[in-house]
Amino acid sequence: MIDCLPKERAAKVTDTLSVISIQSVNADQSCAAITEYLGQKLGIKTEFVDDVSWQAREALLDSGAAQLGWVCGLPYTWKADDNPSAFELVAAPVMAGARYRQSPVYFSDVIVRRDSKFKTFEDLRGARWAFNEPHSQSGHNITRYHLAKRGEFKNFFGDVIEAGAHLTAIDLVLNGTIDASAIDSTVLEIAAVERPEILSQLRVIDVLGPSPIPPWVVSTTLPLELRNAVRCAFLNMHTTAEGRAILAASQMQKFAAVTDADYDSIRKMEALARNVVW
Repeated sequence: MIDCLPKERAAKVTDTLSVISIQSVNADQSCAAITEYLGQKLGIKTEFVDDVSWQAREALLDSGAAQLGWVCGLPYTWKADDNPSAFELVAAPVMAGARYRQSPVYFSDVIVRRDSKFKTFEDLRGARWAFNEPHSQSGHNITRYHLAKRGEFKNFFGDVIEAGAHLTAIDLVLNGTIDASAIDSTVLEIAAVERPEILSQLRVIDVLGPSPIPPWVVSTTLPLELRNAVRCAFLNMHTTAEGRAILAASQMQKFAAVTDADYDSIRKMEALARNVVW
């Protein structure tokens, strides 16, 4: 059991806690709320950096200019393997939907236009495909892993483009520029709340995963007692009224403790996926 750091102690060990996210932009509101919540619970100044690109945000985390971040599982494994002492895992969200079975996992939903001819993943042979970006587990790594498992190591799709973001890939499917894409299930679910019309315009023809869900990490440049306090605040968020409200608005049930070994499945997927050429 981790003891939360008293506010009077927290205020003495840091001036400002800078927080970043490299998740989809439709998670920024959730991240901002979590950042404010941490400041209130720990009695420290917090700031959510959202005025630069996700690449610049990640660079802030890597340099120590930001100390707390929500990162994709694939880049997490790279960071942990490259420099195991640079970051610690804080917690990972457990989504509220029944499909997540109260575990810190998520899926990649393969989407097409509702009026398209495609019914199964196999139907996508020769189709136009978009992935969000090459550092993504949900949009890139797991698709290539899925192809490798099927013995498809080269040129399964007819054309492949990098969309740059899941939300962009959704729009490319909707407007017919591409035929299909694998979308982070949490991103798609939030997008469907914000844009209910897409539910009638898209179909999910396959589900890849589950994958361990993107974790929150904290820089070891922060004092140990503050790192533990941050972890405590995450793990206990569902026990407070204000925390439950933030979680509900983010379609989350709670945050769960995770270990580096929980992300070994991503490492194994990447080892096979790297053999696939788009």
